Amino acid sequence: STPFTPSLQRKTHNTDMKHSLSLTTLLQLSSSLLFATAFTPLSGVTVQSVKSSQDVDLSIFLTTPSSSNAEQNKTMLIFGTYAADFNAIEYAQRLRYYTPELQKKGVGKIGIIFNCEDESAKKLVDLVDMPCDVSSSEANDSVMLMVDPLGKAGRLFGVGSGWRPDDGEMSPYVKLFGMLFGLGAWATLPAVIGGYIGNPFTPQPWIEDAMAVGITKGRWPDNALVLDEEGEVITNKFTELPVVGTWERRPLELATLRLQNMLDISIKNWKELAPNDAALEAGVL
Repeated sequence: STPFTPSLQRKTHNTDMKHSLSLTTLLQLSSSLLFATAFTPLSGVTVQSVKSSQDVDLSIFLTTPSSSNAEQNKTMLIFGTYAADFNAIEYAQRLRYYTPELQKKGVGKIGIIFNCEDESAKKLVDLVDMPCDVSSSEANDSVMLMVDPLGKAGRLFGVGSGWRPDDGEMSPYVKLFGMLFGLGAWATLPAVIGGYIGNPFTPQPWIEDAMAVGITKGRWPDNALVLDEEGEVITNKFTELPVVGTWERRPLELATLRLQNMLDISIKNWKELAPNDAALEAGVL
């Protein structure tokens, strides 16, 4: 057999290095192209900062580092719905719980956009105790609250526009009612049903946290958790259910939170959270 000589070894090493460098360059180029493509729909698209009342260019928001901290150089942007919608409420509740975990994973800047006016957005984050740059209780400047009352930014980005979005004759409330049954929003029914039947595999600890906030604020139902004087959970009564009490998300647990949200956030505060006439005409429902 031919001996593996030093010269041949150097030649092979150099060839491998060239291949490695070429592959690295290709991956970097591909990443850059993908990055540029991902933000093309948001180029020049603006929403309004609730804190400063100034326009925020979303492409700049996403591509500008939050700080010099190299370990927190990622940015997350959430396109929410109108402030009284249970999707928007649940996103805010999730963000309240997961912000510290996101920061540990390198997300140093978070933006959340609601299709509402400034006061409605501030009301919602106060109702769910979501720390952000305008929170009255616990401010967190790494989370920027923004509004897009007519949903223009979301449309340009390509979010789902629901059932019969171009039908100007049909009432938006009729469209919303149809979507509750899955018209133009196929995932609605599975999401609703999942709140009742639970999930034995995927933990969602934000639900217990959000329910505890609700109980602390006097929302009904208020008997699912036992809290101490500081609002910390002592007992989750869903864990005491036979058989299913050991599931990661127990049956009726999320449905109970949604009942809290519907009665004491959406309905009770409808006038302050609901879209105005201009937004309804724009179809933000």
